[in-house]
Amino acid sequence: MKITHLLGIGAMALSVAACTTNPITGRSSLQLANNSEILTMSSQEYKTTLAKGKVITGTADAKRVVSVGSRIKSAAEKYYQSIGRSADLANYNWEFNLLQSSELNAWCMPGGKVAVYTGILPITKNDNGLAVVLGHEVSHALAGHGNERISQAMVAQYGGQILGGTISNGQWASVFEKVYPIGSQVALLKYGRNQESEADEMGLYLMSMAGYDPREAIPFWNRMESAATGSRQPEFLSTHPNPETRIADINKDLPKALEYYKAAGGKL
Repeated sequence: MKITHLLGIGAMALSVAACTTNPITGRSSLQLANNSEILTMSSQEYKTTLAKGKVITGTADAKRVVSVGSRIKSAAEKYYQSIGRSADLANYNWEFNLLQSSELNAWCMPGGKVAVYTGILPITKNDNGLAVVLGHEVSHALAGHGNERISQAMVAQYGGQILGGTISNGQWASVFEKVYPIGSQVALLKYGRNQESEADEMGLYLMSMAGYDPREAIPFWNRMESAATGSRQPEFLSTHPNPETRIADINKDLPKALEYYKAAGGKL
């Protein structure tokens, strides 16, 4: 009983010490892992994935991915600078690539390593739709969702050792490889519902800050759901909120998003 009580106190202290607050949504999360190590491993995994796939360059679509992604990146950097948290993004080394694949998918590794699959472009339809996707995926990285997932796995597997500070670099790396399977599709990473909902909200604000119309988010998600009907659900939607909840949340967040959009020069 005493041991359990002490572990509970230790876990509480650990949670407070490692608690990270998202400056855009205000959500707090437990992030225990070393971000520098995560960024290094993410960069290696990104290179592996690009080497095994077919990267599309020089086309209109490839240029759109870079253009829209760069605007969202710049909006994020400007916002973080405005609140005195530029250091959060200091070690980011952004890349935006279009990969040949029929999958309706896109993802962003920690550190700003982004991939968009050609299969999702017919669903995005235009720059606004693509901004919904990229805003959502970039938000996963900015919010530290990878660190959060690694931390959750570490606590589940090595809870007592974490409290004792005896976790080795090899153990951290092992958990990273389970969260981001080396040499496989990075898209297999599963975020939780809370993380997906946060990425929806944060992504909506980021695309608005970048000058893209957030009202296009609802038509995009409706198209995604329609594309998934009657077939295997895309990885992009596998752990996301149900359609009704997502649309209700977007409608709730739209007024604030439209303020960002107007401030960026958008027409209401």
